[in-house]
Amino acid sequence: MTLKILNKKEKREIETKLKSQFGIKKIPGLLIKTGKEKLFLFSGNFGNEDIKKFEKQIFIEKIGIYFAKFIPGENVIKLSIEGTQILKSQIKKNILEINEKQEEQWMKGQDLQIQIRKKGFLIIKHGNDFLGCGKVSEKKIGNFIPKSRRLKEKG
Repeated sequence: MTLKILNKKEKREIETKLKSQFGIKKIPGLLIKTGKEKLFLFSGNFGNEDIKKFEKQIFIEKIGIYFAKFIPGENVIKLSIEGTQILKSQIKKNILEINEKQEEQWMKGQDLQIQIRKKGFLIIKHGNDFLGCGKVSEKKIGNFIPKSRRLKEKG
């Protein structure tokens, strides 16, 4: 699997999708794609050419922070928890504000049993905390928090 540093046009396409979905206008840094769908955000001191030079010398599996996933069949983007936190000041729409009980359920990896008349992905938020994206279906909001990151039961 190789890294693909997105060019300006490709990055602009991602920004256009994010603006449409969540009101996000600008992604700070380089966008790097691994595989067919995972997007990483890199805002370090290396440029495109530096990264390409390193990649010729050593295997680089990932660079930056896991930021989002492109869902090809639906032509949408699902932001990671970190993606929502990095861009929280720009997120203006498709936000679902949840209460404390729902936040605990969400962080335990449970779907939220909420009916909403929207489709696609919503940003899940409690207070000032952005908790990633959930996918709206008929009677619930689907949870994507990886098992390794879920809140564990006490005792």
